[in-house]
Amino acid sequence: MPPYIMGLLYTKFYMDFEEDEWRQHSTNPLVFEAVSNVTLDIEDASHKIHKISFKKGAKLEMLRIVGKYRLCWDDADLS
Repeated sequence: MPPYIMGLLYTKFYMDFEEDEWRQHSTNPLVFEAVSNVTLDIEDASHKIHKISFKKGAKLEMLRIVGKYRLCWDDADLS
C-alpha cells in the first residue's frame, strides 16, 4: 500500500470477509477491497473491540505475523 496515514491493528483472529461486502484485490500482499460501505468489528490482540467503518473502494491489507495478523488501511478510506 502507498505510504499514506495508515490505521494499524493486530488481531489473533483470521478474518473472513463476506463476498457481497469485500473482494480480494491482491494476494501478495493480501489486500481486500470493500465492494460497498461496510463496518467491521475487530477484536485486537489486547481483546479490545474496534468498530471501523470503511467506504466503498477502501482497501484493507492483512499480513500474518507469528501468531497474529496485522491489519492496515489508509485512514482516508474510513467513513
